Amino acid sequence: MASTVHRTCPLCEAVCGLTLTLDDGGHVTDVRGDRDDPFSKGFICPKGASLGRLDEDPDRLRSPLIREGDQWREASWEEAFAAVERGLGRVTERYGRQAVAIYLGNPNAHTMAGALYAGPLIKALGTRNVYTAATADQMPKHVASGLMFGHPLAVPVPDLDRTDYLLMLGANPLESNGSLCTAPDFPGRLKALRRRGGRVVVVDPRRTRTAALADEHVFVRPGTDAYLLFGIVHTLFAEELARPWQEVNGLAEVREAAKHFPPEAVARRTGVPAATIVRLARELAGARTAAVYARIGTCTTEFGTLAQWLVDVLNVLTGNLDRPGGAMFPKPATEFGARRRPYTVGRWRSRVRELPEANGELPVATLADEIETPGEGQVRMLVTVAGNPVLSAPHGDRLDAAFGGLDFMVSVDPYLNETTRHAHVVLPPPRVLQSGHYDFALLGFAVRNYARYSRPALPLDGRPGEAEILARLAMIASGMEGRAEDLDEFLIGETLRKAAQTPGSGVEGRDAAELRAGLDGETGGERRLDLMLRLGPYGEWSGQGDLSLRKLLDHPHGLDLGALEPRLPEVLKTASGLIELAPPQLVEDVERLRGRLADEPPEIVLIGRRHLRSNNSWLHNVGPLVGGSNTCTLQINPADVARLGLDGRAVVTSAAGSLTVTLEPTDTIMPGVVSLPHGWGHAGSTQQVAAQHAGVNVNVLTDESALDIPSGNAVFNGVPVRISPTGVITAH
Repeated sequence: MASTVHRTCPLCEAVCGLTLTLDDGGHVTDVRGDRDDPFSKGFICPKGASLGRLDEDPDRLRSPLIREGDQWREASWEEAFAAVERGLGRVTERYGRQAVAIYLGNPNAHTMAGALYAGPLIKALGTRNVYTAATADQMPKHVASGLMFGHPLAVPVPDLDRTDYLLMLGANPLESNGSLCTAPDFPGRLKALRRRGGRVVVVDPRRTRTAALADEHVFVRPGTDAYLLFGIVHTLFAEELARPWQEVNGLAEVREAAKHFPPEAVARRTGVPAATIVRLARELAGARTAAVYARIGTCTTEFGTLAQWLVDVLNVLTGNLDRPGGAMFPKPATEFGARRRPYTVGRWRSRVRELPEANGELPVATLADEIETPGEGQVRMLVTVAGNPVLSAPHGDRLDAAFGGLDFMVSVDPYLNETTRHAHVVLPPPRVLQSGHYDFALLGFAVRNYARYSRPALPLDGRPGEAEILARLAMIASGMEGRAEDLDEFLIGETLRKAAQTPGSGVEGRDAAELRAGLDGETGGERRLDLMLRLGPYGEWSGQGDLSLRKLLDHPHGLDLGALEPRLPEVLKTASGLIELAPPQLVEDVERLRGRLADEPPEIVLIGRRHLRSNNSWLHNVGPLVGGSNTCTLQINPADVARLGLDGRAVVTSAAGSLTVTLEPTDTIMPGVVSLPHGWGHAGSTQQVAAQHAGVNVNVLTDESALDIPSGNAVFNGVPVRISPTGVITAH
């Protein structure tokens, strides 16, 4: 008999509710949007509709693999964990803990296990060599938010459902479904904004699907967003339109910095006419409510942190920060806690290039340096949890070679892919439907407060879940004896002990053992979720509500927790207790920006591209999602095709390498700009569908030496390249 289950889609940041039909064998026969979900209201995209195909992908690994020379063999779980223990022991006994590195990929943001157990695993490994996909994506936003508001997760999001004016830069939510802005049915929300008389302006080097939906599209040269934003700031001050209503530190310093970026000067650098820059400033200031939102196209540039900082400088200066219809701070049910010290970066530096730490991690752009360079602290062992840095990190072919020289590598991943093929042990997590789901990270960026938990739809059938895999690795690394559940009990006990000792926590002075006895949940992960919900801002232990795991289980479609509300005083964690509008680290970097103002732009630059039916490299093995517009082609303006004498295919050359690519001429991209999507390059893959649609790895072209200095984020947009006919490769 068929059964129906409701769960959150884990395939992008939109957290849409799904209704799945399963047959007697546990096979998904139908996937629809959950119309009773109060947040997504039945919206579904092609990725969510293909969840069943992904869940039952025949190329997913079912058992652990151990590599012996060039051969793989299946192993039992105990044998695999024993191999990990021996490998870790050999490396750490000879070289120490700093010879171990860990890489956490993007899918960790979409799993409960990644959210709950990655931190304990890092702590157990005892290394500072921590790398994640964040420094190939969003670290500039976290650094800017940390320096301005005191916490890297204090990220304002546009109040999409109430704003009258949205200025969007480097974001394409009709393809990405939103990013650092959790908003199911982003297209519908933009259409509703326009129907109520609002205005949407998109700034992007491509006329994307999002730009086509907007009221106005403004072409901008890649990598120059910070100049454009400074030109708008300059205009606000010059025309006395700046009206911040919060008390801030650094207003005079921002005014002084903006003097060097008048619209006429930044117009030459950005390609945006000065009159347009002035008009955008006036429209922002004159709108009843407005929000500025910028995403990956602005983060992954040479001045990504300055761009993200200026986004919120504009939200402050126009009086739109922390007000309905402006840029607001979500209130997730598992709220982040107070920081014990002011936010900073650079608490330690990488061994080879001396790049600063940010948020406890080092730039992924220096991982190859740390593996290849001999000396004390050389990385000789790597743990990867999801992710595929050979395809997603800069100069991926160098990483590919570096991974081949490691003494030991262990990967938690469902596939043998371009990265995990170098591992000595691969530990595959279970199918998607065998795992519970709660979006700890993504609900912190939601445009409406909301919570939903999905229990596993299918049993594990005797194999460990991903949470148990990561917990076992943490226990091996820490030398703990016992079961994986013992780690959960330890973490629950520590959290309750600290909460009982924290003034105003809601459980101050209560007995930790008594509190522990009241927790619900069938697994350690569920009990930890219950704990966080009860202690959170809507929880029954906080004195502010009655939220718990049981309540979420009683509401399988999710709970609407209300519209975003002003809450800056409780969010602000700066030492001064004020918004730091001019953090010294960023004001210092303005001089670097100013020094490049008069530079002539490169003849041609490369940018990335998002696809609706893709999410980095990990959905390229799902047949229904490959093909159509989801192809690995180089978009190029027809004028450049004619000027360069190209026909069909071309060679793209950068400082890092070269690729032969298939051309897709289109007038939706600026002259002098070309676009190639990332996550491709599956030639020789054991993933059958991916191998048939291999594409090329754009990160053969990106340069690991090019970084956004304050955050260490890799530069993927605005990469100088040369284009030549096939058979002709020009030196760069």
